[in-house]
Amino acid sequence: MLILEPGRTEKNYWMDLWRYRELFLILAWRDIAVRYKQTIIGILWAVLRPFLTMVVFTVIFSRIANLPSDGSAPYALMVFAAMLPWTLFASSLSESSNSLIDNTNLISKVYFPRMIMPAASLVTALVDFLISFSILILIMISYQFMPGWNILFLPFFIIMALLASLGPRPLDYGP
Repeated sequence: MLILEPGRTEKNYWMDLWRYRELFLILAWRDIAVRYKQTIIGILWAVLRPFLTMVVFTVIFSRIANLPSDGSAPYALMVFAAMLPWTLFASSLSESSNSLIDNTNLISKVYFPRMIMPAASLVTALVDFLISFSILILIMISYQFMPGWNILFLPFFIIMALLASLGPRPLDYGP
């Protein structure tokens, strides 16, 4: 039996997060399975969506609006590279916010650190980002474009974007 005492959740919060890490993995795996197994085209959608968005943006901004691109990067590559971080942040913020609403029944019946729900939903956004990033690498190879040394900061930027998407919520939602 679990007895919740006043102040206990704040005192043992990080320890509880570690204790419930298996639940985090199960929820993350469930979200990925739902995303890719229940659609007709599955992982192809994760490839087509960013690629088609890049094509539309490139046609509209470079051909119709005649907006120039700064630097030596081809326009399509610049658009795709700029679109990736925004898509990561927007989808992780949306999915983490909706995770609490989508799992209301689980939250109201069982005690666990509530931060596990939004954090587990970030894994799906990260998988989408990694798929899109592999497309970016293929586009860079096709254009024979080599990124600069700034690419070394990409993992830190990804972590900051994911943590920022968790920021709009309080850390503890209570039992």
